[in-house]
Amino acid sequence: MATTFFDTYGTWDAYDSSLPKEDIAIYVSAGGSGQGTKAVIDGTATFGMVARSVKDEEKEAIKDEKEYQVGIDALTIAVNPANPVNDVLDNLTTEQIVGLFSGEYATWKDLDSSLPDEEVVVITRDINGGAHEVFQKNIMGDTEVKADAIQASSMGELVQDIIDNQYAIGYASFGVANQNEGKVTPLKVNGVAATKENILDGSYIIQRPLLLVGSGDPTDVQQAFLDYVLGDEGQKTVEDMGFIPMK
Repeated sequence: MATTFFDTYGTWDAYDSSLPKEDIAIYVSAGGSGQGTKAVIDGTATFGMVARSVKDEEKEAIKDEKEYQVGIDALTIAVNPANPVNDVLDNLTTEQIVGLFSGEYATWKDLDSSLPDEEVVVITRDINGGAHEVFQKNIMGDTEVKADAIQASSMGELVQDIIDNQYAIGYASFGVANQNEGKVTPLKVNGVAATKENILDGSYIIQRPLLLVGSGDPTDVQQAFLDYVLGDEGQKTVEDMGFIPMK
């Protein structure tokens, strides 16, 4: 989105004539939700990208903390399209998901006797990251994910691991799953599909806000970028990326 903003306008005054005629310079660094808030706390970033609710201790550490919600994401429970589970079930209950991710169901046959006696390969993000925190809170509760789960370094890697392994299961971002439509199969959760409508009305429970977090009131140029992100152009980009825009 920052690249599109730069490529479209080039200088700040091209976006808003009241702003200075200076080149737009926006630097983006990835690293997860925790890194996003840490960068704001440390003063190394103007805005931190956070894909979960901001923790109370983070709010306290950020001077005059401000939040701007740019979209909504959900975590789909995704499997490989070639997994025989697709021929038997299109829905998993919370209890079944907990059983699969905790290792209670060591093989797919443990889930359903008609399925093959193949190991359930669990793929997660970093267990200290924002995505896993959302999954733990909304699905696992006090039960931990099994110790030998594969921890992917990015959501793209997580989805690729599912694509590469017929018997894998993981929680894939709604946006990234949409970008890989046909390559992974999202299952319903408690009978509810991960659709835009179900996410917006709250009936699909594994969801998270997409936030920009800052400190204090934004400067004029910072506000201009926020206006772009939260406006029609920026929100279309959010939707084009497979996420759910705020407008």
